[in-house]
Amino acid sequence: MKINGNEIRPGNVIEHDGGLWVAVKTAHVKPGKGGAFAQVELKNLIDGTKLNERFRAAETVERVRLEQKDYQFLYAEGEMLVFMDTETYEQLELQQAFVGDRSAFLQDGMTVTVESYEERPIGIQLPDQVVLQIVEADPVVKGQTAASSYKPAVMENGVRVMVPPFIEAGEKILVDTNEITYLRRAD
Repeated sequence: MKINGNEIRPGNVIEHDGGLWVAVKTAHVKPGKGGAFAQVELKNLIDGTKLNERFRAAETVERVRLEQKDYQFLYAEGEMLVFMDTETYEQLELQQAFVGDRSAFLQDGMTVTVESYEERPIGIQLPDQVVLQIVEADPVVKGQTAASSYKPAVMENGVRVMVPPFIEAGEKILVDTNEITYLRRAD
């Protein structure tokens, strides 16, 4: 689908210079001299490189539609993560590096969305929030209430997170998987 250069929005995936790029930031610029243009910060979906490009309104770019499919996380085997298509029961293996740091939040049976282009996986979306148990939390220092103080804690998946002083080891908390931050106590 062709779109004009001034219609590019953050999150759009476009084909540019023979590669797939996602628009990270866009700014519309109207200089004193010459025509207006869109200054777009692009990130390559394959290798992660960044690029700043100018697109005039008259230029057209190819907007790419990504195929999104739900997969269920089964298990980790070495450096590979194994997922199962929820409709066809076919298995998909992805490198742990492909998922990145957020792979620590994968739990058995968790449903994730894999984005692919021409049958090739290029992105993965985890649920925004997961419930995890605190296995280790530092004790509270008395009299440290002048400011909103947070203390470090270790969750069952080994990831460290800052939690309020009232959270103890053994409690379950809700964690944001995108920002890796404490949200609230789990119900």
